[in-house]
Amino acid sequence: MNVLGEFKFKDKTIKIIHGDITEEDTKAIVNAANSHLKHGGGVAGAIVRKGGSIIQEESDKIGFVPTGSAAITTAGKLKADYVIHTVGPVWGEGDEHNKLKSAVKSALRVAEEHKIESISLPAISSGIFGFPKDEAVKIIFETAVNFLKTSRYVKEIHFCNIDELTSNLFLQELKNIEA
Repeated sequence: MNVLGEFKFKDKTIKIIHGDITEEDTKAIVNAANSHLKHGGGVAGAIVRKGGSIIQEESDKIGFVPTGSAAITTAGKLKADYVIHTVGPVWGEGDEHNKLKSAVKSALRVAEEHKIESISLPAISSGIFGFPKDEAVKIIFETAVNFLKTSRYVKEIHFCNIDELTSNLFLQELKNIEA
């Protein structure tokens, strides 16, 4: 895990992490999920492979999660205690920007409801769902930072991505708030 940047305000912290979200030791990690919570590929597949079948089993009990919403499961063998599964939009389905904001807010609201102090977010919808990375990063970052300003329990947000391009896009957003 490589910390590319960090910003603190009051008792809150934002970190940009270049690394594997399944290795994060935040209290919760966010999974960019599909509506049926079938975790076969991408980040979702990696989370289940590393965390164990319990994550898929708990997801199957939840069933369907609409786009823009989130659900929570335990994290199995991962370092995190929880996985928050949020469903971002597929690029081209319409109203993608608002749906992505809703997915981020939903994940953070679930964290807040469960009194989770630290959470790690990937670039939701910017992989196989096709959302342009630069636009997705901007929306995810701004939505999360605005949420953090008023959150009671969530104190630390990590933006964690395995690929360097996405990590650098998040780092640029961080530099914009520092300027």
